[in-house]
Amino acid sequence: MIRDITLGQYYPVDSVLHRMDPRTKLFGTMVFIISLFLADSVGAYVIATVFLAAAIQMSKVPFKFMVRGLKAIMFLLLISVSFNLFLTDGQVLARLGFLKITREGLRMSCFMGVRLVYLVVGSSVMTLTTTPNQLTDGLEKSLGFLKAVKVPVHEISMMMSIALRFIPILVEETDKIMKAQMARGADFESGNLIQKAKSMVPLLVPLFISAFRRATDLAMAMEARCYRGGEGRTRMKPLHYAGRDYRAYGIYGLYMAAIIGTRIIF
Repeated sequence: MIRDITLGQYYPVDSVLHRMDPRTKLFGTMVFIISLFLADSVGAYVIATVFLAAAIQMSKVPFKFMVRGLKAIMFLLLISVSFNLFLTDGQVLARLGFLKITREGLRMSCFMGVRLVYLVVGSSVMTLTTTPNQLTDGLEKSLGFLKAVKVPVHEISMMMSIALRFIPILVEETDKIMKAQMARGADFESGNLIQKAKSMVPLLVPLFISAFRRATDLAMAMEARCYRGGEGRTRMKPLHYAGRDYRAYGIYGLYMAAIIGTRIIF
């Protein structure tokens, strides 16, 4: 399951989404996330499904690789769906002891499950098609208006991109430590929940030490290269909008209008 986390990874391939400006992809991801919280009908989720499927098709990232990240949230997904299914009041459809399944709970749990899945997959589309450098530049450009109120936009963008980049690195490090501990007789599978939690201590301690060591090495490397923040810095590849980016913004507007339209109609 550790290797199944895809958020923060970059999948190198030549596609329309890979060539698109990172600001366009960031804005599209934000629009998609907002639309999922506005969607409250089957029609809205059908439109969101078509939009997400088109983005996956354009990215040329294998679908199996993209949905691998869902395994990491199965426990959270199960809890969210169960709570909405059994704890929502409404017209009772069935009873399981002191638990009850209502029509409203069934509808809410289905929508919540689809929403969580689409949030993970939609965010993965952006990170899989955008390099960390592009993500940093896109965030800095998108939040540039905050410089007027003395907000360190470049530093914030750098921290966010580094945090995303560290996800696959820490996942790989966790897998190595887990295999090393298992070779020494550690058992991470058997036992109850409390015993499994205790067995994670030999894994977490070296993982934190490794993370702090990597952070220190990164800070020293940036200082050795005379990094002093974003003031006066230039870019090797300046960002420029192309025709595909303007067309994408138009598609975003039509998509959001369709979502709002379904909310008004239904």
